[in-house]
Order: sequence, then structure tokens, then C-alpha cells
Amino acid sequence: MQRILSTQLPAHVGTTVRLAGWVHRRRLLKSVAFLILRDAAGLAQVVVAAPALREQVEALTEETVVEVVATVVASPTAPAGAEVVEPTVRPLGPPAVAPPFDLYRPALTATLPTQLDHAATALRHPSRSAALRISAAAVSGFRATLDEQGFVEVHTPKVVASSTESGANVFALDWFGRPAYLAQSPQFYKQLMVGVFERVYEVGPVFRAEPHDTVRHLAQYTSLDVELGFVTDHRDVMAVLRGTLAGMVATVAERVGGALATLGVTVPEVPAEIPAVHFTDALKIAGAPADEPDLAPAHERALGEWALREHDSDFLFVTGYPMAKRPFYTHPDPARPAYSNGFDLLFRGVELVTGGQRLHRHADYLAALAARGEPVEPYAGYVDAFRHGMPPHGGFAIGLERFVARLTGAANVREVTAFPRDLHRLTP
Repeated sequence: MQRILSTQLPAHVGTTVRLAGWVHRRRLLKSVAFLILRDAAGLAQVVVAAPALREQVEALTEETVVEVVATVVASPTAPAGAEVVEPTVRPLGPPAVAPPFDLYRPALTATLPTQLDHAATALRHPSRSAALRISAAAVSGFRATLDEQGFVEVHTPKVVASSTESGANVFALDWFGRPAYLAQSPQFYKQLMVGVFERVYEVGPVFRAEPHDTVRHLAQYTSLDVELGFVTDHRDVMAVLRGTLAGMVATVAERVGGALATLGVTVPEVPAEIPAVHFTDALKIAGAPADEPDLAPAHERALGEWALREHDSDFLFVTGYPMAKRPFYTHPDPARPAYSNGFDLLFRGVELVTGGQRLHRHADYLAALAARGEPVEPYAGYVDAFRHGMPPHGGFAIGLERFVARLTGAANVREVTAFPRDLHRLTP
């Protein structure tokens, strides 16, 4: 007999079926007992009336894995609109040791550190697994949207010989006796692959050894990277980003409505044209000093409030960041060379995306590195490629966990990360 899932019960009323999953909860009433079975799709209610079977169910512990063979009957009050009766119950393993929190309760009340220490079981709670379902749907939408536009998915090395961000902290390691680093981004490689496919993207881990211990930073996170060739300037990149976000949000709404409902989340509307302000104007809106070289979190929050108030938008582009705060490969604004053809996208008052137009001429790379006092040698393999013809190009990177955290309203990015790695956490 083929196993079915809990949500398929209504289609099998009057037949005998096989279910399998975890003992979510037992409700032991005087005349009858209920075993609530949890599987990947949801919950199924098993009605237990026979005294011998009741004794067996009473001995089971929550989270024990069992198989149930029973007859399906309609029941409007049951979780799936149907329940099963006259069951046989067979454990598929030893009795489970109960986790240090109740997974059957509507809210997971354990502290976040406790949840993270026991992630393997905490993630079974609907509030935690729902966020991961949203994350998976977002990545699916990211891929599908770009595939439709002729982008090619690539996979680049995560161990590199030099850092990509020109001075940002990196994780060093020994590579057969030679120094190497965990990649901070696929930046160099995705640019080089523009010379092969013109349009590329990657979904993969990146590593940042920056000593941040905040609710929005991780030492390892998933980056959704895009790079495209033959652009006029950064505005072409911003247009692709807008469409990509719209595709991600639409896929989340279409595929994981149940997860959104579990978390009480409504997906945002991505405007047909996301409002944009230049960095110098952003400082004025945020009430920051005119010589501020970057936006602080408080400035981002103020800008997010302004975008919602003035444009009814959860999203805001900030363009033209100072060149001094952008990596050496960033293309300057030809009209204002002190500012860049780069941008950040804020989502509900938090930086979500960094992107822009890149340099594409070999001589410009040599000049940019010299201006920053950087030697060419560590970047030789990267810079040399620009001697062989590269089109004007640009790209962006979306932090997946930060996107999901803002979408769901999570207070801490670790709430939407399965096994977070940060300044203090290396396990489980």
C-alpha cells in the first residue's frame, strides 16, 4: 500500500490508507484517544478506540516515528477535513526522547539560543519550517525568472587565492601549504563568466569574517548573485533586479501560501518602478551629515519610512554611493567621478541588495588598483581577463536570509536560517 500524506486524506474517504510521520501529540480522553500524526504536509487525526491500541498509544512519546494503516472518514473538525479510524499503529523506530520544548504548541516559546542549540528538532515547528519553505520558494522564483531571460546558472569556487572585497575580513585557511581564503562572494568569477555567457547567476554560500554580532549579520549566508553584460549603466542592472524580485515574491505567494498563513505574512507589492534617490539626497532625507560616507542602520530605517510614506513602497533604491566606499571594480559616475554607478536596494528599511556597474577596461583596473595603493599581483588572474575583451557589465547580490527575515518580519536573521554560523556559533 502506497503511503499518502495528511493533506491527501479527503480524496480517500471510505478507503484504507497508509500514513507515516511523527507523533505530534496525543489527546487522551475518557472514552477515546486521538493520535495527531505530523508529516511533511501537515497533521492527520487518528481516532483510537480499542483498549489495547489505546495502551500502545499512551506508551508512545511525542516525536516517535510511526506508521498508521486505517480507514478514512470525513470529519470537518479534523485538521485535514478528514480523519482515520480503526487504525493499526506500528513504530518505525525506538521511542523518541522528547525535545526541551513542546512542538505541538502554537508558538515555540523556547529562547532563540535554545532553539539554535536544538535546531534539528526546533526546525520541525511550523513557525520555523515555514520560513525555510518561503526561502526555498524565493530561490525557485529567482532561478525561474532569470532562466526565462536567458541567464545561465554557474557554480564558482568557494576557496580562493585572494580576497574579493579589497580589505574586508576573510577566513584564512591552509591549501596544501599555501594560503587561501573562503570566498566572500563570487564577484570576480561571475564577471569573468559574463565573457562566456553574457548573463549569469549563482546561488551559493559566501563567507564574511567581519566581527558583527547583530540581528542582521551572519558569517556564512546564501548569496543570490547576478551579472549581465552589454549594459548602458547601472540602471539596466536595477531594472533586472526589480524584475527578479517581482518573480521571487510572486513565486512565494503562489507556492507557499500555507507557510505565509502560518506566519501571518502578506507578501509586498514590488512597484513597476521602484523609487530611487541619489546618495546625497538620501543623506538629507535621513537627516545625516552631508559628509557622511555611508548609511548607518538608523539612516536606512528613516529612508524606509520615507519610501513607504511618500511612495507607498517597501523598496527604495539608493544610487551613487561614494567611490571611497565601493570596491575597486566599481564604475564611477562619468558626470560625478567621486560618486559611483552603484546602488543599494533597501527593503523595509534594511539594506538587502548591493549592486552596480563594473569597470570593464583593463587599463581602468590598473588605475583603480594603483589609486588605492593595491598591488596587481593578487588579482592578476582576474584583471588579466579584461585584456581579452569584456563588455560593459554590472550585477547585484541578494542576501537570501536577510530577504526572508524582512519578508516574514523576523526580528533576527537566525530565525530564518536552518543552522546559522556567526561570531559565536559553529554548531550544530
